[in-house]
Amino acid sequence: MRILLVNWMDMANPMAGGAEVHLTEIFRRFAARGDEVILVSSGFPGAAAEDEYEGIRIIRSGSRETFNFTAPFVIKRLLKEAPYDLVVDDINKVPLFTPLYVNVPVLAVIPHLFGSAVFRETNPLLASYVYCMEKPLSAVYRNAVFEVISESTARDLEGRGISRDRIHVVYCGMDHDLYSADPAAGKFDELTILYVGRIRKYKSVDVILKAMPEVLESVPDARLVIVGSGDYQEDLMSLTMRMGLADHVIFTGFVDEAEKVDWMRRSHVIVNPSPKEGWGLTNIEAGACGTPAVASDADGLRDSVKDGDTGLLFPYGDSSALADCLVKILSENVLRNSLSHNALDWAKTFTWERAAEETMALVDSMTAKR
Repeated sequence: MRILLVNWMDMANPMAGGAEVHLTEIFRRFAARGDEVILVSSGFPGAAAEDEYEGIRIIRSGSRETFNFTAPFVIKRLLKEAPYDLVVDDINKVPLFTPLYVNVPVLAVIPHLFGSAVFRETNPLLASYVYCMEKPLSAVYRNAVFEVISESTARDLEGRGISRDRIHVVYCGMDHDLYSADPAAGKFDELTILYVGRIRKYKSVDVILKAMPEVLESVPDARLVIVGSGDYQEDLMSLTMRMGLADHVIFTGFVDEAEKVDWMRRSHVIVNPSPKEGWGLTNIEAGACGTPAVASDADGLRDSVKDGDTGLLFPYGDSSALADCLVKILSENVLRNSLSHNALDWAKTFTWERAAEETMALVDSMTAKR
């Protein structure tokens, strides 16, 4: 089988994130079973025009800013040069509308769509562009099959007019060799609240900072550790100073995977305060490290946290409710241990092997109909 993948970035791109890991982990297993897999993605400074990664041939075109304009020409050229059985259109920026110019079945892979949440992320002009580009999705992709990573995204697509029988939920996997509990490491002596992820405005990390004064009233020795980098970090550091929290908040900046795992293992609770995610992989990763999560009761996050079982949910943006959840977990050892144990067991069910097998079954059923 010959499969053409289309994604804005590949794993070598310095800006690559969860969407790239997701696509690569699944389709490198297609390549391993003997399928020919080609990925069209954007270029970046220092990148070669062609490359290879984990058995996937990579063809780069344009840049992060221009990829949606250059990609169609590359895709059409490749489809003329050789027959393909499937195009996999990974929609994790703005849609590339591949069904308009390809003549083979399209599998649209969607971590999540921005919807109105994009207005929290960027300037009104760019947000309006992304918002409007998502509007024709149901019409343009009316004959496509959809693979999504959570029930929340499935419901979002249904709300946009896409028939549920064309939507298939395939949960993400994770690297269990990397993300694992280590009882010998132990938890920090200081009760530690952790945030891991990109520091962008829409991620709403400021909600955690606003919850800290209430947390410290009940748990005076608590601290917040913010792991990651992004264009909103300076604003958060300024807010930390204005709130008088400098002695209780640590910004680590970017860390490598080993250090990230160490923070997850040794912290007492991880927080994801975002208004919307495709899944909330860090919640599962932390669970695999033996640490429960507190997250917004929002799309994606409510799928990756089982409220009262593997963690706790709070209404998005409600810093007081978040403080209550954090105080409860930090103060009640029995509850925290129960959540940690359940999170660890649940995380074990999410593997890339399972995700790839379910995707293979879906792809094989699509191509068998041709």
